[in-house]
Amino acid sequence: MMKNRVYGLIGIASIMANWNADFTGRPKATSDGNVFGSDKALKYSIKKYLKDKGEKILYIKTYKIDEKAKAEEKDKLQPKELTERYNEIFAPAIIDNKTSSKEVLKNLFSAIDVMNFGATFAVADQNISITGAVQIGQGFNKYEYSNTEVQDILSPFRNPKKNDADASSLGKKIMSNEAHYVYPFSVNPNNYNEYNSLIDAFSGYTKNGYNLFKEAALVGATALNTNSKSGCENEFALFIECIDGSEAYLPNLDRYVTFEKGDVKNIIDLTKISAIVNGKIMEQIEKIELYYNPFTTDIKHEFNKVEVMNIFTNEKI
Repeated sequence: MMKNRVYGLIGIASIMANWNADFTGRPKATSDGNVFGSDKALKYSIKKYLKDKGEKILYIKTYKIDEKAKAEEKDKLQPKELTERYNEIFAPAIIDNKTSSKEVLKNLFSAIDVMNFGATFAVADQNISITGAVQIGQGFNKYEYSNTEVQDILSPFRNPKKNDADASSLGKKIMSNEAHYVYPFSVNPNNYNEYNSLIDAFSGYTKNGYNLFKEAALVGATALNTNSKSGCENEFALFIECIDGSEAYLPNLDRYVTFEKGDVKNIIDLTKISAIVNGKIMEQIEKIELYYNPFTTDIKHEFNKVEVMNIFTNEKI
């Protein structure tokens, strides 16, 4: 069981890519134009990485071809329902109206995404809401000169539904020329204390769950090499681990980060965060770990005690 709270940051670089699009295909932005990535985008990269690694992931889109469906849906590719996904990964357990909540909770916590991010599960008379130990905020772009680029793409096929059906159809690829997203996160194992007495042999948030979250947080975006995500990669990450029983509580740390373009490398400035933790709070901190890409980035900081490592190799810098 893990008891230590953790605070930190995850940085994602997007170069001629689209880390998180809205429903128009443009990089997601607030009403006043500030580009950001949702927590769902980062969680997806983490869950996809862990699923590919062979870990049990419940909340991720998977598909089926239903040969027994109604005529208009028969043999069509469709996303699975939550019930179907549950029955698939927790087989031979099958959920129905007679399934006990204790059994469902035990199964849910055996999925590594639920262990980290919690769950909302309303299936077969179950109404379960689990506040995750890991909470991730919105990742705002810190590069002020980020622009949206639109590429016209010529399809090799014509669209028979259009008037100009004799011509090949056009598509668009929308990207940011460059963006640098910084996500705040916190880990609070105490969120699961209430379940210790409800689930047999359950002792709360596990060290293995945290280690897998940490591993995926360092490489998930880099591994997610789809068409729109090619050019997105993990840029840096900061983990501030409190001592057991610590009474220190830190705010979202992303607001204290600045980014600028240097002559050779990008510069990420964490000195304001250093100022926050280097005083009396340092007595409440077990360790600080800082990972970054030393080939593209310089990190400014003044942490009193910190391990600094290459984000690709995990070797000390």
